[in-house]
Amino acid sequence: MGFFDSDIVQSEVKTLMEEYQFLVNLGTSYGKFDRQGKKIYIEKMEDFMDRYKILMKRCELSEDFMAKMTIEQMRTQLNQLGITPQEMFNQMSLTLQRMKSEIE
Repeated sequence: MGFFDSDIVQSEVKTLMEEYQFLVNLGTSYGKFDRQGKKIYIEKMEDFMDRYKILMKRCELSEDFMAKMTIEQMRTQLNQLGITPQEMFNQMSLTLQRMKSEIE
């Protein structure tokens, strides 16, 4: 069975992609949120990032061709932007930390 053939993996990928779309759309109104709303949004983004990192690490550790290809595609796309996956995650964490400090 391939990595992405697993019902659990398919469910997690689907959930992550839906959550990502929701958070991106919701983020367009971030400036209008009250302090508590901003805190909740940041917490949701942090939770999403943690779960996304876990999925990517599982892909890296898998021997499945499609999982390896997924990681390679991500690296290629980020390389075109001049960053590595780790730099992307670090930058996202810094951004969330900055957002936290602005509301405290």
